[in-house]
Amino acid sequence: MDYSSEPQHSTLLNIQETQPFNAEPSAAALVEFPITPEDLVYCRNHGPVREFDENAYSIIIKGGNKGEAMFSLAELKALSKATVVAALQCAGIRRKEMGAIRPVHGVPWSDGVIANCKWGGVLLPDLLQLVGIDTQNPNVHICFESHATLCQDDTSYGASIPLAKAMENDVLLAYEMNDDPLTADHGGPLRVVVPGYLGARWVKWVDTIVISSEESPNFYQQRDYKILPPSVQTKEMAKPMWDKYPSMTALPLNSVVATVGCEDDEKLFVKGYAISGATGQVHAVEISVDHGKTWHQARITYQEGKWSWTLWEVEIACKEAEGKVYSRAIDTEGNIQPEEGIWNLRGVAYNGWGVGQWSRLD
Repeated sequence: MDYSSEPQHSTLLNIQETQPFNAEPSAAALVEFPITPEDLVYCRNHGPVREFDENAYSIIIKGGNKGEAMFSLAELKALSKATVVAALQCAGIRRKEMGAIRPVHGVPWSDGVIANCKWGGVLLPDLLQLVGIDTQNPNVHICFESHATLCQDDTSYGASIPLAKAMENDVLLAYEMNDDPLTADHGGPLRVVVPGYLGARWVKWVDTIVISSEESPNFYQQRDYKILPPSVQTKEMAKPMWDKYPSMTALPLNSVVATVGCEDDEKLFVKGYAISGATGQVHAVEISVDHGKTWHQARITYQEGKWSWTLWEVEIACKEAEGKVYSRAIDTEGNIQPEEGIWNLRGVAYNGWGVGQWSRLD
């Protein structure tokens, strides 16, 4: 694979891999902005980053009742534009913490592979209606493909979502991020935006959509981004198991301690973020400095709509010279973030209590 012609990447990210380019900001930097600036949006790739001529870019839709259809980017932009604020997050968020329990396979991500952005583009339901689709068939899958580059594990990148999700009125083919044209590093000129689903389904550089009776056959849908049981501890053990477990959709309820500051001898100032799971937006975030014996409610400082992340902060009285501070999120359905995440071979969906460390200077 040729990595020689990639665009210049942000210098504000901590690089995890150079080929392919995988990098994330610190959580401390992220929580300073309700809407994540482009230079702080993480980069997750399975192959080289490609730049495309917007004037020549198009997408093909196959399998509709009206036959195959092609839309240029200009034609998509001529359709009614929709926007949504939604958090994009990698399935491997906090994988480094899971790897400390037992080794896992994957990029050792910390807690910076999340970005809360305003996405603009054409609604996927509008496009599917144009090509004709049976919306009453529950067994239909919308498969996305990108043939931009070869990938590490397949000849292209592919993913799919159920028709019911695809027809929600906030799933987009996005050509803008934060009111600016979508850049190559983040899937420009056109990417899929699936609010509430993990980033692996938000296909970058999307060029083909297939309306199908089956999930995408691509490696990244069928042999990756699945939660295998803890008993599966090697790649060899995993081989016969992939088909037995569903592809991931929503990631679990989660929270992260991003910064802990010592304001004076007896107070801590703590900031972080939380993200909803499958059952509802974050309702509250609680903080503990005694490993869960006592919980203090944090103040929510930002939350926008159904799909955004939640920013929070709290001031806690604490006389200890050093220690740990823990966070847990509670959603609108009353679900509480667990103390421990469940280990799995791929190191995905880790959501144990958030944890931060502090020590006071003499």
